[in-house]
Amino acid sequence: MNLFEANKKKILEKTSPLSTRVRPHNLEEYVGQNHLIEPGTTLRNAIDRDNVPSMILWGPAGVGKTTLAKIISTTTQSFFVQLSAVTSGVKEVRKIIDESEYRLGELSQRTILFIDEIHRFSKSQQDSLLSGIEDGVITLIGATTENPSFTIINPLLSRTRTFTLNPLSETDLLRVIDRALHDHISGMGDFNVDMNNATKKHLAKMSNGDARILLNTLEFAIINNLNNNSSNITISGINDALERTTKYDRSGDAHYDSISAFIKSIRSSDPDAAIYYLARMINAGEDPLFIARRLVISSAEDIGLANPNALAVAIAAQQAVSFIGMPEGRIPLAEATIFLASCPKSNSAYNAINKAMEFVASNQDFDIPKHLKNAPNDFMKKLGNSDGYKYSHNYPGNFIQTTNLPKKMSNHRFYVPGTTGSEKQINKRLNTLWNNKYEN
Repeated sequence: MNLFEANKKKILEKTSPLSTRVRPHNLEEYVGQNHLIEPGTTLRNAIDRDNVPSMILWGPAGVGKTTLAKIISTTTQSFFVQLSAVTSGVKEVRKIIDESEYRLGELSQRTILFIDEIHRFSKSQQDSLLSGIEDGVITLIGATTENPSFTIINPLLSRTRTFTLNPLSETDLLRVIDRALHDHISGMGDFNVDMNNATKKHLAKMSNGDARILLNTLEFAIINNLNNNSSNITISGINDALERTTKYDRSGDAHYDSISAFIKSIRSSDPDAAIYYLARMINAGEDPLFIARRLVISSAEDIGLANPNALAVAIAAQQAVSFIGMPEGRIPLAEATIFLASCPKSNSAYNAINKAMEFVASNQDFDIPKHLKNAPNDFMKKLGNSDGYKYSHNYPGNFIQTTNLPKKMSNHRFYVPGTTGSEKQINKRLNTLWNNKYEN
């Protein structure tokens, strides 16, 4: 470690979040996941024998996936490299594999590559890991909150072991609280915090098995109290801290508020606002494919026939994100966002299908006109199916007026053409063909 790195480490030890500062350094300090790390278990035996396989650690946030990976690295004397799947790509993976190959050959030191949120890697990004794992150049430890069978490619799954981590129990979380409160070096031991058992249990319960949320909340509550010259942490103080430290999660209000603001900004033809909310979601770790899916929906619902190309652009963005992954995927997402926000708007297709669905749900299925029915054989023809059908392409302009709705609803209208963008031409053509039937 050089002087720069030593100084950086010293500063981070003081300024990092509490959840980082009190992170366990060995298996004896590690809290929870006894089914994985107790002596005699498969993973514990592999660690003790210094024969750790490549693996996927699957579990919810804040249960110790990153900590366990670092402990494995320290215990096995391996060189530890950490990547975030949100900000890294194939280029970074290949560079690490090359460096690991050199380190193995020159220093006889193995490398553990830890990839957080590995489910965010695209297929091509996951493919880039295979050769390094196959050749034994790297030991991969991937962490994911998503089901690996849905998000990790089969060739990678077949080369790794999957270990499931569970949410931390109340007992586990109470241990975490006590350690943080009594740690005078990295924790809050010097602050003489007064926190009764009821408040501790409330914090453990409200953290939902997530040690990171628990520690961040505890730290915020303590600092807030110090600013008010108080050392007593109450349930009310914990609730206030929880509200301020859990601003964004992918199933919480901020998740839905952000995507709502994003879509409504596109609908309002405001590209600046739309790109801002896109950036907020990406920065918060939102699933880029969730954003892409919403773009596809918006292209059909809000732009629709005013610019039919919008749907093609949105689908292309979704495919691009799936293919290249993040962080580069932010670029096609931005392009599609700006394009959709800048397009003329029409919700006529959205309204038409809703009206038709409502009508079908509240009425019987009226008989389809005979001339539209299928007549694949003589028997069906004798029933009158297809009698009187007029093939449009046999008439001038490839059009002939016919009655196509069931007789009992022949004058019913579902589609009301818009008057913006490309739909102006659709409106004009339909009214010409159908004697102004489609006038607004």
